[in-house]
Amino acid sequence: MSKQEHSEDSKARSELPIERGFPIERVNEIAQKEGRAKQHYRPVYTMHKWWARRPGCLFRAITLYSLLDGSTEVDDIEIYEPGENQTLGTNGLTKNDLINAISDVSMEDPEPLWDFYSKDVRVKNKKILDPFMGGGTSLVEASRFGIESKGVDLNPVAWFVTKKQLEAGKADISELEKAFAKVESDVSEEILEYYRTPCPNGNHDADVMYNFWVKELDCVSCGFTVPLFKDYRIAAGRYENDDKYNVICPDCGTVTLVDDWQEESQCTECSHSFVPKEGNVTRGGYYSCPECGQKESITDAIKEQGKAEMRLCAVEYYCSTCDQEGREKSEYKGYKKASAADKNLFEQAKRDWNTRTDLHQYVPDEEIPEGAITAASSISGNDVFQHGLRNWTDMFNERQLLALSTLLKAIDDVPAGDAKEYLLLAFSETLNYVNMMSIYQPSTNKGINIFKSNSFDPPARPIENNPWGTEFGAGNFKAMWDMVKKGVEYAHSPTERYIVDGKTKETAQFAQNIGSNSQVQMADMRELSEEDEYDAVITDPPYYDNIIYSEVADYFYVWQKILLGDVYSGFDKEKTPRVESIVTNPYLGKTAEDFEHEMGQALAVINRALKDNGTLVFTYHHSDEESWGELLESLCENEFEVTATYPINSDLHKFIGGESVSFDIVIVARPTEERTPISWRRLRIDIMNRLDEIQAELEENRDLAEGDIGVIEMGACFSEYSKHHGEVRRGGNIMTAKEAVQEIYGIIQDNALGEQDLFLSLRRSTSPSYNDFNKLLRRSEASEEEMRDKALFRMDGDNFILGDWNDEKRQAYVRSKVSEASSELSVLDKAHFLRYRYEEDKSTKEYLKRWNSDDLQELCEGLAEATGDETYLKMLGVHNTNWDEFTNE
Repeated sequence: MSKQEHSEDSKARSELPIERGFPIERVNEIAQKEGRAKQHYRPVYTMHKWWARRPGCLFRAITLYSLLDGSTEVDDIEIYEPGENQTLGTNGLTKNDLINAISDVSMEDPEPLWDFYSKDVRVKNKKILDPFMGGGTSLVEASRFGIESKGVDLNPVAWFVTKKQLEAGKADISELEKAFAKVESDVSEEILEYYRTPCPNGNHDADVMYNFWVKELDCVSCGFTVPLFKDYRIAAGRYENDDKYNVICPDCGTVTLVDDWQEESQCTECSHSFVPKEGNVTRGGYYSCPECGQKESITDAIKEQGKAEMRLCAVEYYCSTCDQEGREKSEYKGYKKASAADKNLFEQAKRDWNTRTDLHQYVPDEEIPEGAITAASSISGNDVFQHGLRNWTDMFNERQLLALSTLLKAIDDVPAGDAKEYLLLAFSETLNYVNMMSIYQPSTNKGINIFKSNSFDPPARPIENNPWGTEFGAGNFKAMWDMVKKGVEYAHSPTERYIVDGKTKETAQFAQNIGSNSQVQMADMRELSEEDEYDAVITDPPYYDNIIYSEVADYFYVWQKILLGDVYSGFDKEKTPRVESIVTNPYLGKTAEDFEHEMGQALAVINRALKDNGTLVFTYHHSDEESWGELLESLCENEFEVTATYPINSDLHKFIGGESVSFDIVIVARPTEERTPISWRRLRIDIMNRLDEIQAELEENRDLAEGDIGVIEMGACFSEYSKHHGEVRRGGNIMTAKEAVQEIYGIIQDNALGEQDLFLSLRRSTSPSYNDFNKLLRRSEASEEEMRDKALFRMDGDNFILGDWNDEKRQAYVRSKVSEASSELSVLDKAHFLRYRYEEDKSTKEYLKRWNSDDLQELCEGLAEATGDETYLKMLGVHNTNWDEFTNE
């Protein structure tokens, strides 16, 4: 289909609810809570890590507001009350209520359709695409409406994670439980034997929850072994000691409780006095030798000495024996110094790993690829190679490799099918916490996963998590399996949490499971061949260099492919796709210009794949007006028209002040209708009029922050501009989208008409009134007195007279200012004077030579457009050959 046909067909399209209004307040109040408790709101998304996941409630609301429109009929939908699986007529809501709600959505009241957010709504004969599916949130939420959906992603890890999410609704839970029980029976005790520690309360062993390690380097000056403690905290106190801190004595290594870790303390074992806050590592990656005072760069010392040595220094334990004996919690669960037995057990595991050659095939044997995240770059300063890491296995110690390979081998012994793949998913998520790149957060007494900074940051004090898991602790295989199982159970019968009067409510279980009518494809979305296929594209596209998914996903990929390499194409490569990824990557020389070009290619594919009246809805991470401009230009160049934007749960208070601020937005766009020429001056007035309407609607009817209103206004400005992209004239030139965005930023922040804007707006009317003038004046920088003095208007009784170039009083004012060579002569004064001389057939050459400027030409374009009079251009020597188009006649 040609783009012209596409444009003509789109004129008849029905406006979507999301284009008229969106319940930002309702979505954001859920999103805030969902973000803190994903495991309760939508457990399906906690089965495995994926980066920058958007809240499920957001995509549910987007889907509801995007796939229903004025053409939706009763037969196109089904509605059930969750838990009862019966139509809603008996509960006061019917299909007709839904149809009415669709048309009732507006900017001032977007909530009529929100009443159906918590209902089991099914939409027939609709199809969506997510070409950048990532963690698959859009597909999961769409599937709950019974919509046919397709997701595409280049990354095999994203593909596998999303595949298992969408298959979860049909997975046999009993088969999964049997498979886990078999693995547990086969290897749990074998693994746990390497994670025992002498209980400090008796002659028996306790379970290790975490082993605490510290890196050590020899001082380059005196040779003293320097432990790289930034401070000596281990963890906050618990239970009756919750006002104290567990710290490690730098002299004898005892873990002791102190009242204040920032003040001088004394070791209870050796009486050594020290300030726990004052360690050997200083800001900027330096250590100071406690023996001689030498200060040295840690990475420089590693370069000279080789990879830092590791010392086991403390243990967090749980003792089931003491628990069963009824001891206090602080006795059966706590922290202690690593004993000789603890160190000997690690050495035993190390020897076992080196002799168990049958297990080495179950760990990755590749080197870590150099890239923008693994090597020092503008993206990340955490160069893993400067810390002595070369292979993926260097991110683990020998005991972890022994335990992980033992576990993966047991999973490999499970027959092929869902159970094996969900076990692998749990194993892969366990890698998030079981490694020597994770740290312990003392203030919260918990381990922090490897991707705390979406990068690889080799810590000086890593923790070693128990890979199988004990009664307590997080991030171990047992805990991850529980999360996978909960995700599968949720996928079978999902619920919805929503908020009424500030209180969270949860629906009964929906009958519609997750994943129906969904498919996923591992591919470059630019290779998609579908045309006129999808009702909507709902997605969260990549954003510049926010996260280079290929590099961070490699961490999981190299383990997953051990079992999946012979099962799925895409898992047979050394690493995940790099060059093909649409993201800036300084290591590969991929620039912002490359990103814009490739995103343009993607938008062209999306436009082709959409039906004639289709919709593109996507989330976007914005940081400054330049990125707005690049986004708008890319959309417009690929024949999209922006129809709305909405903020997502962000702190936007800086926006109105004009500061650079990072936030997230939802953008709605449609394949464009035919664009029409317009002057910037006219477009600016149209934009400001639209802003006035929005401001009045939102301030009167919505409880929104000023920054949220600013984002909605920005969408309206984009909408006005994108109707004319490539045809917006200013000073004889065509404005670019980036230039327009820069101007729009100023308009939203100032929102004030200048004298010329006010005059042009009045001139466009055939019979302007004083009332019209007064309304415009209220948001103008001009004053009534000044405009009266300039003879730009006057009152003749009750008649309002606009002072144009041919008005005698206006002529007299302008001629006097010109004769005085007044510095107060405005561009509008000059235009009126030139028009007067032109009509009198007097020479304008001398004045044009002095005055001709882009501002003058731009104003004359605006005057010509407002009046439909081409003379304003002719007097400048400009003649528009497309005048009929230009004046929209």
